Amino acid sequence: MPVYDVTVPMHAGMPLWPGDPPFSLEFVRTIAESGVANNSRMAFSSHTGTHIDAPLHFIDGGARVGQIPPEALVGPCVLVDVGDVDLITPEVLEGLDLAGRERILFRTRNSAWITERFDEAFVAFSAAAAAYLVELGPMLIGIDAPSLDPRHTPGHPAHMAILGSGTIKGAIEWLALAGLETGNYYLFCGPLRAVGAEGTPCRVFLVRP
Repeated sequence: MPVYDVTVPMHAGMPLWPGDPPFSLEFVRTIAESGVANNSRMAFSSHTGTHIDAPLHFIDGGARVGQIPPEALVGPCVLVDVGDVDLITPEVLEGLDLAGRERILFRTRNSAWITERFDEAFVAFSAAAAAYLVELGPMLIGIDAPSLDPRHTPGHPAHMAILGSGTIKGAIEWLALAGLETGNYYLFCGPLRAVGAEGTPCRVFLVRP
């Protein structure tokens, strides 16, 4: 049973959203020095690498990461490829088999570079596509983009629609989906149990049935 890790590696110099603090890992104790154990300290943004947005990220009073139902984070999902488009629109979504899906992962041309750099021209959802997704009613969505909205989109309508829907419990961003076949998988998404957080990095695995 093939298991795929679709998590962007976290390391110094990794791609980040502009303005976010860099990832760092520092050993504060070593076996050589202490004779006991190695112990490190890490620092990163709550939206570093592969991460999940809870509703609170854009919705005041919205659910926090710890309030995302576990059943939304584990279960059958479908991986779809939107093709070589600049923007995900309702017309793009209409050509995909999405009806009745509880968890949907979207692959775009972002997958060619998503683990290596930040590209201002990343592919994301139009406002109308976000509204279309809300109507479909999945519990969880994910994408190989740093954001649900295209860069510099006023008002962040995709975030507002998806995270404010009440039906979509969370959105995974910055997935590493290159090289995978499209189709059905079993998804495991493990966010950090950070009390009160609006988002956290997460480890995401896909299992091919």
